[in-house]
Amino acid sequence: MGWDLATPFIIDLQVGPEDIDGLGHANNAVYVAWLERCAWRHSQRLGLDLTEYRRLDRAMAVVRHEIDYLAAGYEGDELQLATWIVDWDQRLKMTRHFQLMRPSDGSTLLRAQTTFVCIEMSSGKPKRMPAEFIDGYGMALYTGHMD
Repeated sequence: MGWDLATPFIIDLQVGPEDIDGLGHANNAVYVAWLERCAWRHSQRLGLDLTEYRRLDRAMAVVRHEIDYLAAGYEGDELQLATWIVDWDQRLKMTRHFQLMRPSDGSTLLRAQTTFVCIEMSSGKPKRMPAEFIDGYGMALYTGHMD
């Protein structure tokens, strides 16, 4: 696969009939839901699930999506969505990169970047990341280069 960066976290997806819009392809809102699903599963893999978020009274909330839709997905397509944590300040902000590919033809359907801010769940206000976030998300920070 032609991933943009090394060592991606990957989830498998299939375009279902409910994902198709009036133009006959996967609706762009579906792609946004897939980005959320991928980021959330990666966080869970890092030990930062909803239970831990509640215990810490902290969460990573989306403040910005930048999405480039490059090709359409069609009903029945088997897809893979990868994510990498590419930047963070270890205080409030974290940035993920995403790439959606169709393995059958090697095409990239989407590239996206999402910026998250750490919030206090009880107030919804921005708050500094706890040590558990720095440790967990820090393990996944992409620091390498593609050869």
